[in-house]
Amino acid sequence: MPFITTDDGTEIFYKDWGPRDAQAIMFHHGWPLSADDWDNQMLFFSQKGYRVIAHDRRGHGRSTQTATGNDMDTYAADAIALARALDLKNAVHVGHSTGGGEVARYVARTDPGRVSKAVLISAITPLMLKTDANPGGLPMEVFDQFRAGMMNRSQFYIDVAAGPFYNFNKPGVATIQGLVDNWWRQGMMGGAIGHYECIKVFSETDLTEDLKAIDVPVLVIHSEGDQVVPYADSAPLAVKLLKHGTLKTYQDMPHGCMTTHPDQINADILNFIQGDAAADPESMLIVERVAN
Repeated sequence: MPFITTDDGTEIFYKDWGPRDAQAIMFHHGWPLSADDWDNQMLFFSQKGYRVIAHDRRGHGRSTQTATGNDMDTYAADAIALARALDLKNAVHVGHSTGGGEVARYVARTDPGRVSKAVLISAITPLMLKTDANPGGLPMEVFDQFRAGMMNRSQFYIDVAAGPFYNFNKPGVATIQGLVDNWWRQGMMGGAIGHYECIKVFSETDLTEDLKAIDVPVLVIHSEGDQVVPYADSAPLAVKLLKHGTLKTYQDMPHGCMTTHPDQINADILNFIQGDAAADPESMLIVERVAN
């Protein structure tokens, strides 16, 4: 299996499909999952002629189960190391949930010329935790419940996947057992310590300055029905911080919308990649609300 080794000896697993001379799309997964969470998107975009890449974050999936470096700065540094190893230029970076935060920090810090556009899906940006400066955020008690759940993480992962992650706990939403099983499978591949420490990362990392620093066009996709990263304190705030931001809002999709509604999300990403979103050099904010 392909790996790169970072400066601290961590092995980062990655998938790399498609022509090396094609435009690259790199996918960044959410907590506590792996590159496998992007299977649908990897297949779709590879069939469209793109080079598609996805990696397992340290502590997740097949990468090293590190007891150190489980923080957003190191996650971004690992992504920078992978982009350099693969010599990615003018790539599109797509991040979901915690991976959306990783994309924001990566794009803000990576080498010039590495990124052409970015997509944030159900992302943790700009900050999830309730603070004096972020009164609409979630209280610490919510994330303490996540930490408590890690004491029996196998059951906790089943409960999250069968409940709020895909909105299977909502009336009229049928549970898709295969999605629950695959979510549990991915979660249990990773390390308990990395997943535990990542709770602090996705809840307490303030990405405000990263968003402000991003110069490339960014598509922000989020649903008002997201039960994991509440819409009102995330996407509308994040897109206002971007120089070139487009907000696409759905009504009832779940947090894991790219898995439950891949046709729609894949089309959104493809249209954004192929569109001339960078034509206007001035700051722009585009907002589109879509019923689903």
